[in-house]
Amino acid sequence: MLSLAACNSEIYVIDGVTDGDTFYLAERALSDDDPVLQSWVSYSLAKSTCQLQIGGLNPARASSFECELTARRLLLESWREKKSLHRELEDEYLDQLAQVHAAGYLNEYVVHHLGKKDWELPDEVNTRAYRRWRRHHIGSHKVETRIVGSWNYARYVHPL
Repeated sequence: MLSLAACNSEIYVIDGVTDGDTFYLAERALSDDDPVLQSWVSYSLAKSTCQLQIGGLNPARASSFECELTARRLLLESWREKKSLHRELEDEYLDQLAQVHAAGYLNEYVVHHLGKKDWELPDEVNTRAYRRWRRHHIGSHKVETRIVGSWNYARYVHPL
C-alpha cells in the first residue's frame, strides 16, 4: 500500500544525493502508465526496499551488490513483461541491458558499471570477459539509473 505525503519546502541533499530514512514514490508513478516509467518504478521500489532492509542511520546511502543486482533484475523482468504485451516498445538502455542479461553478464555489468569498493562480490564474477563482450555488442553503452521518487526523513513529512 502506498501512502501519499506532502513535504515541507526543505530538500535534504548531501554530495548531490537526497538523504533520508523513508522512500517516497513520485506521484507521477501512480498516474502515468508509460511502460518505461513503470519499469523504473519497479527498480526504484526494489532498490529502496533493499536499502531499508540494509538499514543504518541513513538508508538512502545503503548499498550492496545484491541490492543493485536484484533491482536491475526486477527492472528487466518488468520491461520484458511490458514488451511481451507491446512488441513495438523500445528503450535503448533497457534493450541493451536485456542483451547483457541474455548473454549472462548481468552480475559483471553491475560490478563493472555500478560497483562500490565496499561491496561483497560473488567469486564467479568475470569482468574481463564482460568487457570483451561489451566492446563487440553494446560498445559505447551509457549506464542509466532513473529513480522514480525520493528519500526524505519521515519526521519532516506531513501526511495530507
